[in-house]
Amino acid sequence: MSNLTETVTQSPSDVVRGLYDALRKGDVPGVLAKLAQEVIVDEPKQLPYGGVHEGREAFVQSVVGVMMGYADVAITEAEVFEGPAGVIGTLIGTLTAHTTGEEFPLTLVEIHQVEDGMVRKIDVYAKNPHELAAFYARAEAGTR
Repeated sequence: MSNLTETVTQSPSDVVRGLYDALRKGDVPGVLAKLAQEVIVDEPKQLPYGGVHEGREAFVQSVVGVMMGYADVAITEAEVFEGPAGVIGTLIGTLTAHTTGEEFPLTLVEIHQVEDGMVRKIDVYAKNPHELAAFYARAEAGTR
């Protein structure tokens, strides 16, 4: 009998799939497990959580905390494509405002840089950032 343990390494696309799976489930510890401690997340500047966020804690507080503070997030579809520029992910879902119940279709494209089994950088592109920002403004104000 061998005491040799086999190390299984995940491909960069598998790492991002794991991140998206955790996001779908609302599993914050699972999300953090896929992000490098010093991860950089660049969100569209129009959004209330827009800008460059450095580090896992900043991502959770500034992005996830603000996003989920205004609305429930339901991810209905996630696809991952690996290429020379990194791992491209698409997320499709629905935001539902806590204050009004308004639903908003969410479509994001993300470019991930993955090294050593961890996501090191995410560039996020929203299909309609101005409309998304207006949704968040209505959700904060409690209006439709």
